[in-house]
Amino acid sequence: MSQSAHTDTFARDRLPPPGQMPELLLEREELRYPANVNAASVLLDAHVERGDGERRCIVAPGAVDLTYRDLQNAANRIANVLVHELGVVPGNRVLVRAYNSPMFAACWLAVLKAGAIAVSTMPLYRATELRNIVAKARVNAALCDRRLAPELLEATEASPIPAIYFGGADPDGLEARMDAQSDRFRNVETSATDVAMIAFTSGTTGAPKAAMHFHRDLLASCDTYARHVLRPRSDDLFAGSPPLAFTFGLGGLLLFPLYAGAATLLLEKAGPTELLQAIESFGVTTLFTAPIAYRTMTAMLDRYDIRTLRTCVSAGETLPKPVADAWRAKTGIAILDGIGSTEMLHIFIGSPVDEVRSGSTGRVVPGYEAEIHDDEGTPLPAGVVGRLAVRGPTGCKYLDDPRQESYVRNGWNYPGDAYRMDADGYYWYVARTDDMIVSAGFNVSGPEVEQALLEHPEIHECAVVAKPDPAHDTHIVKAFVVLRTPCEDPQRAAAELIAFCKTQIAAFKAPREIEFVTELPRTQTGKVQRFKLRDRASGEAGAEP
Repeated sequence: MSQSAHTDTFARDRLPPPGQMPELLLEREELRYPANVNAASVLLDAHVERGDGERRCIVAPGAVDLTYRDLQNAANRIANVLVHELGVVPGNRVLVRAYNSPMFAACWLAVLKAGAIAVSTMPLYRATELRNIVAKARVNAALCDRRLAPELLEATEASPIPAIYFGGADPDGLEARMDAQSDRFRNVETSATDVAMIAFTSGTTGAPKAAMHFHRDLLASCDTYARHVLRPRSDDLFAGSPPLAFTFGLGGLLLFPLYAGAATLLLEKAGPTELLQAIESFGVTTLFTAPIAYRTMTAMLDRYDIRTLRTCVSAGETLPKPVADAWRAKTGIAILDGIGSTEMLHIFIGSPVDEVRSGSTGRVVPGYEAEIHDDEGTPLPAGVVGRLAVRGPTGCKYLDDPRQESYVRNGWNYPGDAYRMDADGYYWYVARTDDMIVSAGFNVSGPEVEQALLEHPEIHECAVVAKPDPAHDTHIVKAFVVLRTPCEDPQRAAAELIAFCKTQIAAFKAPREIEFVTELPRTQTGKVQRFKLRDRASGEAGAEP
């Protein structure tokens, strides 16, 4: 590591020990960064220095478009507020709490400019969640949308932290403080390996973990996935549903547009209807959202003009083949599926549009390596299901967490997914390793059963988990199903769906039970919380005589 600019060494002191650090691959020319680099300098300031300051940068409904120079000026003023009014020093942790908005982007970049560490939080997080984040990251200060202030105030009531709010006419608000500051700021010359952000996982498997990423990591996600797979253009307009506090959203809606000198449309509300309206009204070219949104939008496409759209990215959960095929049939656009993780920062397996194979996650993103391993870490041949192992220019660096040892082994990152690789190097998702179901001696992939069920026109969404079968010391396959329209006879409907599923896949894989629900439990980032469904199914089994 190069000489750190952090005078507050909290994050660096809590990096995993050397034996638990991931092996980083940095040999490619585009990944050889200077020893000292501030990601905000590369992603924002460099455009102004090259004479592109008047290019459109950030768009938001009801607001004046921001140019790159406008965003730079705002970020510089906020950085001055952080340093001169809040006393932030390099290495301090600054919480950024806001909806997707121009102010979120300016605050986040300002934190990096000041050499501090950005800790972003989902807008819907409540006081309990915020309290854990503030404590884990030892947050020193906060920049917060005034509408989200109550939960933050409750979370920090026992241990207050300096906080400045924005989005109002308060004379002590961030806007007024920005007006009193210079629009010039000299970025801290951080080390390439200084921590730039702490991202908290979404909690699909339980207690969220804090993943640290260097300034170099932010640039590497751009010089791998964006450069080689997304291939953005400077005239693109990005939009999407993931929060900027989620690394899928941070990359897709901020890092990648800035990297390309393009523009991003930031929507506070971005459901399927709002996304389609935005594509039509603003001329969106590049869309980032989740599989369930593509499935919902497919049925609504006839009501909107989306001819400007040319690139669609899906991540967060596996993209079911029926969803991808239906979208392509209606739009002519192949969705770019991909797998990434908060721990790895962004997508590390995913193919460019001319190499997409429906149903496959894709091939390894240039700059990364992937293998299929057995439980002992031995590589498996093509066609054999095993644990996905990956390494590249980014990797898991948990903040002072014993779970680091299970995520990184012998330099490889194990995201917790079961995959198989074919002879052409394409990766095919099987399940989360904890979503594999052993039923009557057979291995059943929950996502495979879900894809079969989704072929039925009456199913809106579903999730499949293992339910204990104590009588036979095994498990049965149980499906939780959300129908498009309510059914009058759930027992009959369940029997029909089970029979339908048996026409799609082997009978032993079909659900033994189907429970109809109005919605599936999801994280703030939209991922299905299957562990909650497993707990529910286990509770039912335990309650049975």
